[in-house]
Amino acid sequence: MVMRQMRANTKIIMGATALAFVGLMVFSWGMDITGRTSGSLGEIGRVNGNAVQYDDYMIVYKNLYDQVQAGQQEPVTTQQNREIEQAAWDQLVDRILIRTELERRGIDVTDEEIRQAARFQPPTELRGNPSFQTDGSFDLVKYQQYLADNADSQLFLQLEAYYRDVLPQGKLLRQVGTGIFVSDAELWERWRDTHETVQVRFVPMDPAQSIPDDSVTVTEDEIEGYWKDHQDDFEMPARASVKAVVLPKTPTAADSGAARERAATLLAEIRAGANFDTVGAREAKAVRPVTFEDLSTFGRGTMTPVFDTAAFAAPVGRPTGPLGTSFGYHLILVSKRTADSVTAKHILVPVTRTEASEDSLLVLADSMETLAEGHTIEEVARTLSLTVQSEETTDAFPFVAGAGQIADGADWAFDEAVAGDVSEVFENTQSFYLLELVSSTPGGVQPLVEATPTIRQILALQKKIEKATARAQALVERVRAGTTLENAAAEIGLDVQAPGPFARQDFVTGLGAQSAPVGAAFGLDPRQVSDPVATKNNVFVIEKISHTPADSTQWTAQKEAQRRQLIAVLRQQRLQEWMKGLRDAADIVDRRDEVLRPADDTTQVLGPNRLGF
Repeated sequence: MVMRQMRANTKIIMGATALAFVGLMVFSWGMDITGRTSGSLGEIGRVNGNAVQYDDYMIVYKNLYDQVQAGQQEPVTTQQNREIEQAAWDQLVDRILIRTELERRGIDVTDEEIRQAARFQPPTELRGNPSFQTDGSFDLVKYQQYLADNADSQLFLQLEAYYRDVLPQGKLLRQVGTGIFVSDAELWERWRDTHETVQVRFVPMDPAQSIPDDSVTVTEDEIEGYWKDHQDDFEMPARASVKAVVLPKTPTAADSGAARERAATLLAEIRAGANFDTVGAREAKAVRPVTFEDLSTFGRGTMTPVFDTAAFAAPVGRPTGPLGTSFGYHLILVSKRTADSVTAKHILVPVTRTEASEDSLLVLADSMETLAEGHTIEEVARTLSLTVQSEETTDAFPFVAGAGQIADGADWAFDEAVAGDVSEVFENTQSFYLLELVSSTPGGVQPLVEATPTIRQILALQKKIEKATARAQALVERVRAGTTLENAAAEIGLDVQAPGPFARQDFVTGLGAQSAPVGAAFGLDPRQVSDPVATKNNVFVIEKISHTPADSTQWTAQKEAQRRQLIAVLRQQRLQEWMKGLRDAADIVDRRDEVLRPADDTTQVLGPNRLGF
C-alpha cells in the first residue's frame, strides 16, 4: 500500500536524526558534520560551474525534513516535502555562492580565533544541553571544563569544523553589512511619525451614495479607451474546472469518543490514587501526547465559557472531568477558589485521529489511488461510497473546498493534465484528494465585453468624485465664510466624523492608513479647514482641532537604542539584497528533475522515496 509505505518510511526518517548546528544570522548554511562534501553519487546541478553534489543535497534535505517533522505530529505531506526540497536546493546554492565570495575576498580564520570562539561562543544546541547547565541556565564553566577534559573528543572536532566554516562567513557578513549610517534627522522623522498626533473632524462626501447615478454618463468609447490603457488591470489567472473527491484528515466521531475514553481512563487512575501531576507529565511525553498545564490563578470570564463554568463549580482538591471543549477533553484539578478567581491545573486530551482511524484513512486513500488508474472519478467515488464535488479554481489561488490549498493539484491541472484526465492522489496538511480535469482556460487579458461592467463602475465613480469635489469646495467656502462645519455639512445632508487623536502611521477609522487625508491633516494649522482631499473612492473636507508634537526629550533619551535597532534592520535588508544580487548574477543549472526522477516515471518527481529513504 503506497500511502502506508510512505508513512513507514517517514518513521525511519524520524529515527535517523543527526547533529546539526544553526547557521549564522540570516543564512542557513546546511553544512555536514565535517564541513566537507563527498559527492560520491554525482551532481544534481551547478552554480557558476561548481557542482552541487547529491550527497550534500541529501544532508541538507534530511536536516530540514527532520526539523519540519519534529515540529508537527502529522507526517510531512507531499506539498510540504516539495517546499523542503526547494529550501534544501536554495541553501546549497547560497552556500556555494558564499564560499566563492570568501575565496574571492581572501577571507580566512586563524586557529586562535577558532579556539576563542569554541570556548566563549558555544552554538545554541550546546547551550541548551542539560550537561552544560546549572539550575536550568547555561553554565560556561561546566562547558569550558568539558572542553579542557576532552580535547580529543568528537565534540571538539565537530566544533572546530563548525567554526572553521562559520567564522569566515561571519567576517564576510560584517564586511557586507558595514558602512550603514543613520542620521539623527532620519531617526527623528521616524520617531515623529509614530509619536506626533493630531485630532480632526472631517466630512466624507461619499460620492458613490450622495451623487445620483443618473447624473453621470459613461460612453462606450470611454470604456474601450480605459480597457486599452489599463490592460495590466484586467490580467486574468488561468482557470480550471475540476471534479474532486476529498478525504479530510479531520478526526471522526469515533476519534472524539476515543479521546474522551482516554481522558476518563486517566481520571479513574488519578481518583484511584495516582498523582495528578505525575500522570499529566507522563502523558505529555506519550506517543500521542496530551497537554499538562498549570493554569495558575485566573478570574471569571478568562477561559472558554464551558471551561470557566466547570472550573468555578468543581470541588476543591478533587479532579473532575472529562470536560469537552473545542480543544479536546479536560481533566481539571482546582486547588483554590474564591468568589472571583480559581487556581487550577488541567490535563487536556486533544481529539486527534487514533492509529486505527489513521490506518483506515490511509487504506481508503490507497484504494482511491489504485482505482483512479483507468477509472473516472465518478466510478472511483461510487465504488468507495464517496462524494464527487465540482470546483472552479485558479492558478493564483488554487483552492478546493474541504481540501484547502491544492498546490500539487494545481500544478497537475494547469501544467500536465488534459480534459478527462484523473490525477494521482495528492496529500496536504488537511486532506487527501483526487482530481479530474473537466476543462481549463489559460490566463490572459479579460475580454472587453466581460470587463465592461467593471469599467463602467470605475468611470462612473470617477465622474461622481469630480462632482463631489465641486460640492466639497462649496462646503469649504461656507465654513471659511463663518458657518460651522456641522451646519455646513447638515445643509447638504452629510455628517461630521471625529476620530480620536492619531499619528501618521496609525490606521484612522474613515480615513485609512498613510492616506492623503491623513497627510493633509498634519499639514493644517489648528482650526484650519482643508481644501477638498480626493482619494480613489471618496472626497474629504478636514478641520484640524489640535496638534500634539512628539516629545524631543523622550526621543533623545532613546535615540541610540533606536539607532542600533534600525541599523540592525537595515543591515539585514542589505544582506538579503546582496544575496539576491549574487543569485541574480550567478549561472545556476538545476538538474534535480532530470537526475532524481525515478527511472520508470516520466511524468512525476517524487518526494522522500526518490531520495533513497
